[in-house]
Amino acid sequence: MSEEKKKIIYSAMQPSGVPSLGNYIGALKNWKNLQDEYNCLFGVANMHAITVRQNPAELRQRTKDLVALFLAIGLDPEKHIIYVQSDVKAHAEIAWILNCFTYMGELNRMTQFKDKSAKHADNINAGLYTYPVLMAGDILLYQSDLVPVGADQKQHLEICRDIAGRFNGVYGDVFKIPDPYIPKVGARIMGLQNPERKMSKSESDNVNNVIYILDEPNVIRNKIKRAVTDSDTEVRYSEDKPGVSNLLNIYSAVTGKPIDEAAAEFKGCGYGEFKTGVGEAVVAELEPIQQRFKEYSSDKAYLEKVMKEGAEKASYIANKTLTKVKKKVGYPIYK
Repeated sequence: MSEEKKKIIYSAMQPSGVPSLGNYIGALKNWKNLQDEYNCLFGVANMHAITVRQNPAELRQRTKDLVALFLAIGLDPEKHIIYVQSDVKAHAEIAWILNCFTYMGELNRMTQFKDKSAKHADNINAGLYTYPVLMAGDILLYQSDLVPVGADQKQHLEICRDIAGRFNGVYGDVFKIPDPYIPKVGARIMGLQNPERKMSKSESDNVNNVIYILDEPNVIRNKIKRAVTDSDTEVRYSEDKPGVSNLLNIYSAVTGKPIDEAAAEFKGCGYGEFKTGVGEAVVAELEPIQQRFKEYSSDKAYLEKVMKEGAEKASYIANKTLTKVKKKVGYPIYK
């Protein structure tokens, strides 16, 4: 497939903490697999991150760490664009314009705003409220064809499509209307201690509930050994066995084996042996990434080169869209 005919796919992640195994299996692992088929943009969404109070030094470091992690999992900055959101000024500019084409009623329906407001009741800010508009700008600036979305992001893509359609209805075909990208593979990974809820990198109450990509191998093994199962002893995939099913999902995702094959592999095994097998499989998947992460994160000159060049490439594309938008709404355009 020629570069010209490849569709554009836009993906971004906040530097709000070390990504979890759930983030890796549900998003990052799939991002790597998209590179041959699509023209990809991989963003570090640090503008979104400040809707919650951040320690500035930690945010800067986590931003660089996430770029290093993108490289460590195999994202290629020579063939695709890896960039930091705040390095591209067009994001802030287009967000204001799109705010003026977004209705309060639409924002009031956003469930993530309600959830985050409950968690951060002392900091319910306007940025948190208009977060979906900034996200819409992220996507629309690059004329994205597809956006990988999880269940918790579907609303945001829907409002993005609505905003783009509204703007196009007034000014003509300015924005490409993006479609959701549904990965062909990739399970929804749940918490180890609470397999009824999604594994989240923002987990703070119980670190044993989450495996982080950069957890030491023995930490990973021990967390999986402590994972909740049930009073039964049979390893099988079933709705009434959420803990065991979650571990099978994890094993299947990191080994590439179908669930049925994974379950058959542990037939007759006790939960101890099963958990050991899952732990070793996760370590085998993550340890090489951790080693490459250490190499990239220690090479500050190369990291900054990737970030600078990524910002230049992203800005070139974004500014073409932004100039067209500014012209349409009546801003002066200077040559």
